[in-house]
Amino acid sequence: MERLIRYCPQCGSMLERKAVFGDTRPVCPSCKYIHFSDPKVAAGVLVFDDKRVLLTQRLYEPYKGHWSIPAGFVNAYEDPAQAAERECLEETGLIVRTEQLLEVFTGREHDLGADITLVYKAELMGGELNAGDDAEKASFFKCADLPPLAFRTTHAILGVDFNDDEPQTGLHMH
Repeated sequence: MERLIRYCPQCGSMLERKAVFGDTRPVCPSCKYIHFSDPKVAAGVLVFDDKRVLLTQRLYEPYKGHWSIPAGFVNAYEDPAQAAERECLEETGLIVRTEQLLEVFTGREHDLGADITLVYKAELMGGELNAGDDAEKASFFKCADLPPLAFRTTHAILGVDFNDDEPQTGLHMH
């Protein structure tokens, strides 16, 4: 759901909704500014240590108390791979290095979520496991013994059916 912008960020005038560039968009009648809503992009990491996967327990809704891969929003002008490494450090205290892009997921799962999520395979480089930022806990889990998972993207990257939380063949579990 798009949040409505009501005032021009350039001159402060009240915006009008007009049909421009194939859609109805906020347009400034004074300075002619046109507002384009940009997609929200998130990046995360899939990290294994001794055949166990790194997950974080969500501190906030949606899916409060459920677990997901370390991930978060990419800042403007930030390299998505570096954003994934940053988010892992903020949420888990662990330093990782992204190795390859595993998957690109599209589709917003909730109002405050990302439209595009990039998931990277990452190698554990160091640090000390300690939950932080918006993670209640951080831990490694055996793939056959996963906790309740959040988000379709987490289920998909771990090869778990979203409807039953039972591990399948373990797609991406190298």
